[in-house]
Amino acid sequence: MRQFNESNVGAGVSPVLPERSARGSGYKWQSSCHTPGTPATYIGGRLATMVLGENKNRENEGALSAGLYLVATPIGNLEDITLRGLRVLKEADLIACEDTRQTRKLLTHYSITTRTTSYHEHNEMTRAAELVVDLEQGARIALVTDAGMPGISDPGFRLIALAIRHHVPVVPIPGASAFLSALVASGLPTDSFRFGGFLPAKRGQRQQVLESIRESARTQVFYEAPHRVQEALEDIVEILGGQRHVVIAREVTKIHEEFLRGRAEQVLETLKARGDIKGEITLLIGKMEATQQNASPSRVSIRQRVEQIIAEEKLDEKAALKKVAKEMGMSKSEAYRELQRSK
Repeated sequence: MRQFNESNVGAGVSPVLPERSARGSGYKWQSSCHTPGTPATYIGGRLATMVLGENKNRENEGALSAGLYLVATPIGNLEDITLRGLRVLKEADLIACEDTRQTRKLLTHYSITTRTTSYHEHNEMTRAAELVVDLEQGARIALVTDAGMPGISDPGFRLIALAIRHHVPVVPIPGASAFLSALVASGLPTDSFRFGGFLPAKRGQRQQVLESIRESARTQVFYEAPHRVQEALEDIVEILGGQRHVVIAREVTKIHEEFLRGRAEQVLETLKARGDIKGEITLLIGKMEATQQNASPSRVSIRQRVEQIIAEEKLDEKAALKKVAKEMGMSKSEAYRELQRSK
């Protein structure tokens, strides 16, 4: 039986994973204000919420139907949340948060006292099942992440898919999105684009992704960590060419919001001159232009690089392959498999 962490929920009950009572009628909930195991109250099949220190007005309880609500939250500016989103957060029985401390800032700003619980990548396997049990009993649960839309490069997919399989209504509450905000202000074509989440951290895998989009006819959008963005630009220059249009959107909607627009080699030089890069980064890559069709370089294959090292450094194939794997940020076994495929 998994118990919610009471330190994460502020003033309210500490729910326990529902279990059938001995008589098989009803579920048990635990609150710090009553004896553990006391059966909870149900109103029209909906789990009644017990909140310490406050009398929550339930006259408009019917305004929000039972179900899972995917609520977009601000990506920087606290004003970037819809009126509907605020209403759902106020009327929900529970808010499942990626980080309860981060969400508490938003809730405090808007005087929202709804109970919270954690739902993140480290506990979603078990917590998703617990939440779906509550949803099947008529609970109204809002799912939020630290910023933006739940499920977009953030936890949420597992709970959403499980809720759908159990025929629980899933309701999107639209709002802020970092990659869409960056895209529309980038100046790059928006008629056709692809969002690829985070670029791989390992150089070899990142280069493979960039190689796959080298001749793409659509704008490519990625998230990137600030400490890796310079390396990513170096790979873009090497694989896609220094003349490829790129945009780095940094700290979108925040005080230090910034857009760096230009050719890849120009933006790279700007980053090098700055030193440490901080903040949330969205990296956008323009589609291949007609003038780049014949000018864009291709990445040297593993086989070509191994042969080059053998000739230049007089190493055997095994030693040369080990060196190439290190250069390209991949394991020796991965490099060996690619080498065999190219023979």
